[in-house]
Amino acid sequence: MTTTSSINELAEIQVYYSTQNIQKEKINSVQTAYEFLLNSWDIGTLELQEEFKVILLNRANEALGIYSLSKGGITGTVVDVRLLFAVALKCNACGIIISHNNPSGNTKPSDADISLTKKIKKCSDFLDITLIDHLIITKNVFYSFSSEGMLTRKCKLIKGTS
Repeated sequence: MTTTSSINELAEIQVYYSTQNIQKEKINSVQTAYEFLLNSWDIGTLELQEEFKVILLNRANEALGIYSLSKGGITGTVVDVRLLFAVALKCNACGIIISHNNPSGNTKPSDADISLTKKIKKCSDFLDITLIDHLIITKNVFYSFSSEGMLTRKCKLIKGTS
């Protein structure tokens, strides 16, 4: 019988969280969320390639930060929902606002956008992390799933107009 030392060489997993006690931006409207997101984007690539970002929020709707989840091509980007929620859980987020840009300038949600939003909403409900909104942004305008009634009423919504 041979013995292995691999059991003793397993990686240790640690959970650590620190806010660094910096003042946080309060996201109290869809317009505020849009402006906050737009400031995080490289305006030079907004019409070049699609990106997917998430605003992570505490219970007071204060932004813990923005996470750039993926950067893709002209017509799409890959969104790994497991990674999205791994980040949200690691940051101790109570709410999220997801977003992506459309290089074409079209803010109308595609079938893929709607399907992804439903999938993320289902996961957020299970994990008790509120999906507040999904914004499709361009340089000058945006589409808000919550403002357009595309999220269920069970979801905590931010009031505002696009």
